[in-house]
Amino acid sequence: MKAMFALFLLALPSQAFSQGGAASQTDRYIEASVRNSYVYMNYLREDDIKVAAADGAVTLTGIISGEFYRSLAQVTAADVPGVRSVDNRLELKGSLPSANSDAWFREKIKAALRFRRSLTGGVIEVDVKDGIATLRGVAASQAQKELAGDYAGSIEGIKGLRNEMTVAPAPKSEKRSTSEKIDDISVGALVRMALQLHRSTSGLQVAVASKRGVVTVGGRAANAAEKDLVTRLIRDVNGVKKVKNRMTVGKP
Repeated sequence: MKAMFALFLLALPSQAFSQGGAASQTDRYIEASVRNSYVYMNYLREDDIKVAAADGAVTLTGIISGEFYRSLAQVTAADVPGVRSVDNRLELKGSLPSANSDAWFREKIKAALRFRRSLTGGVIEVDVKDGIATLRGVAASQAQKELAGDYAGSIEGIKGLRNEMTVAPAPKSEKRSTSEKIDDISVGALVRMALQLHRSTSGLQVAVASKRGVVTVGGRAANAAEKDLVTRLIRDVNGVKKVKNRMTVGKP
């Protein structure tokens, strides 16, 4: 009996070590997934962000360039398998523009335009004065110019929009399939931010899942037009190959 009891005691540290090792391995996977995601490598690479995971609880620390990117970092981390919670301690570089100020609107518009597939190849400059947004730069086509105006004008609180972009077709270059280069964690995060930034979808409660670039969205839309808008907004996000909109329509 004593021998068996001693054997049991010896087994406990080994089991605890095994469980701790598994937890550690999962945490390392979480940290690597966040750091190596398309979002971090392309949108947050110039920011000083540290990612630490402990038993699935992620802590983000460091300096970030804007409030939008602070939110994007959190959404991306939260989507990694195994993450239980995200403690976002990222601090903004400089002072945070007050809500609904011209600087605040400018940053929000720039964020809304940045990851749209239809705007790839264009050069867009954004200025906001007294709540009126002005777009300048060069669009690759008239359609791209109009889309840039649509997205900028969709920001809640903008009083008006002047689209002064010129149109000059971009030189032909080797085609790049962004949808094949973007991980599903990043696709899901960008989709959520796209819906959050548009005035007509910012208040919707939706479930988003991405698998190999195929995005499935669930939830409830007020009407068919709102459901169609969700599909169109998601379809234009970098990395999205296909949209399966399973939202129900009408009041619950």
